[in-house]
Amino acid sequence: MKVQKLTSVPLITLAVMLSGCSLVPEYQRPQAPVPAQFANASTNASQSGSAVLDWQGILRDHRLQQVVAMALNNNRDLRVALLNIEKARAQYRIEDSALYPSVTAGVTHTASKTSGSITRSDALKVGISSWEVDLFGRLDSLSQEAMETYLATQETQRSTRMTLVSEVAVDWLNVWAYQQQLALAQQTYQSQLNTLRLTQEMHRLGAASGVDLASVQSSVYSARGDVALYQTHLEQARNALELVVGKGVPEALLPIEDNIDQAIALAPLTDNLSSDLLLQRPDVLYAEHSLKAANANIGAARAAFFPTISLTANAGRSSDQLSDLFSAGHGTWSFIPSISIPIFNAGELRASLDVAKIEEKVEVAQYEQAIQTAFSEVANAFAVRRRIDERLIAKEGEVAANRKTYQLTDALYRNGAESYLNTLTAQRSYYSTEQQLITLKLAELGNRVTLYQVLGGGADATVESVTHTP
Repeated sequence: MKVQKLTSVPLITLAVMLSGCSLVPEYQRPQAPVPAQFANASTNASQSGSAVLDWQGILRDHRLQQVVAMALNNNRDLRVALLNIEKARAQYRIEDSALYPSVTAGVTHTASKTSGSITRSDALKVGISSWEVDLFGRLDSLSQEAMETYLATQETQRSTRMTLVSEVAVDWLNVWAYQQQLALAQQTYQSQLNTLRLTQEMHRLGAASGVDLASVQSSVYSARGDVALYQTHLEQARNALELVVGKGVPEALLPIEDNIDQAIALAPLTDNLSSDLLLQRPDVLYAEHSLKAANANIGAARAAFFPTISLTANAGRSSDQLSDLFSAGHGTWSFIPSISIPIFNAGELRASLDVAKIEEKVEVAQYEQAIQTAFSEVANAFAVRRRIDERLIAKEGEVAANRKTYQLTDALYRNGAESYLNTLTAQRSYYSTEQQLITLKLAELGNRVTLYQVLGGGADATVESVTHTP
């Protein structure tokens, strides 16, 4: 049999020429439902530029940099996000492969016995297995949807990375705060022990009352309890840090007091910073890719109303004798086009299209909400930043005044000119404001981290340039 190759070519050529038609609506990015600029965004009048800097330009302490690098290498949430990217990429490849013919090859040998005689046949075939010609862009729409889903998953990984950098920095700073709280509690406890020994001697000599002695003993027990409490808090803070890092953090990488103010830098911002910067945040990009995926799905739902054409073709050789399989005259071919036309489906296609359109509207709302949430987070971070320095100055003044009061009343008590009750009150006020100052310093440093994060910083953090990573 002579293989007639040209018989199916015009039909295949026509199908290929018609394929590529798209019914996907033209995508238009929704207008951001927030002001165009952040008022009074500047954090430092002498600086200007983009807020999204390299993470090591913001987290400057080399100990903190190495802890962040450890987290980027070991955090389980980040590992899951990276695996999800691989899964989404594979799903996209599956959808994209449907756009191309599937070529298969097969060899068969058949033997049968009838009326005492045995009949054998051999066949070798190579062909296209059920290729749908994408006349109205259904497969292309599904491929676009899978691509946007994959890109959205990439943004989830970037968002996880951004959050991880911020969490590590905040947890590391929490360790510092509890170190300071514990040191203050230990210092107070030791001071109370010294006062107790003095009061016991004064009581023995009749210069201090039993009430004073009991009050000092009470304050000693209270200070001892605070030491135990902050020891517990410090252990918990270290556990929280190691959980987010994904492994133990060496003692040498924990914060120290000497350079804590320089550990975190402020992101340099300009006045009247444009809110368009938020469009590059991973969560906003995720919402936009999800919106584009929903938009592509509308095209697939529209294409379902039109006929689908599938082609199956093969060419090969067939012979009753294996030795004659490649002899002249044994060529074979087949070409089987099929068409499927939706006639009656009880409104299923119309309902599917309506669902796709509604899902697209939902994604628009979620995209707008993502932008509004991002704007609110940045605005709140700016609101804290604008007043935090004033609060620190006020608290430092309060600490200095309470320290002076405590020193004076303590001197009067030691000289027998004051009861211990006034000294105890002054000491507790001084101790309380010292604790509040540590908490406020933590809030100020944490605000620096938050400001960097909400502006999209840290989404592309890597560990390549960090040296001496454990």
